Amino acid sequence: MSQISMVFQKVYLFHDTIKNNIKFGKPDAIHEQVVAAAKKACYHDFISALPDGYDTVIGEGGATLSGGEKRRVSIARVLPKDAPIVILDEATSSVAAENEHLLLAAIRELTAGKTLISIAHRLSTVRGADQIVVVDQERIVQQGTHDVLIVQDGLYRQFIQIWEQEGGWRLK
Repeated sequence: MSQISMVFQKVYLFHDTIKNNIKFGKPDAIHEQVVAAAKKACYHDFISALPDGYDTVIGEGGATLSGGEKRRVSIARVLPKDAPIVILDEATSSVAAENEHLLLAAIRELTAGKTLISIAHRLSTVRGADQIVVVDQERIVQQGTHDVLIVQDGLYRQFIQIWEQEGGWRLK
């Protein structure tokens, strides 16, 4: 597991400080690494505004944080480890649309020069991928880049058409 970092869809946070929750991915990380990770995850300003900053204790499961704030801790957690393989499971879920572009920028920086496996339903998350694999009923039904898949008659294009009609992804 030393070669892999994961951002899970369901973020689990401990009843501990924000600093220690970020250090969970690399327990021996020094404070400067924690701060750098929080900055890259677009979370440093929020943390710095808290009365106890990085020493703020968050409730079990991050009870005192919003979904987007939990997600940022989860992303910051993988940065100090600097693993060559990163798996993102719905990394932008629970993030408000106005903050999504900041988080995607952080993810791009996090994954530069690395192998990224991203499980996602949001077009903004997958559009720039080198390779998109479309899975339906546990089977791979299409594979290619966004530009290739968008012109093929298939499930990916159907999703895009629905997305355009509805103004965004909606899961049933």
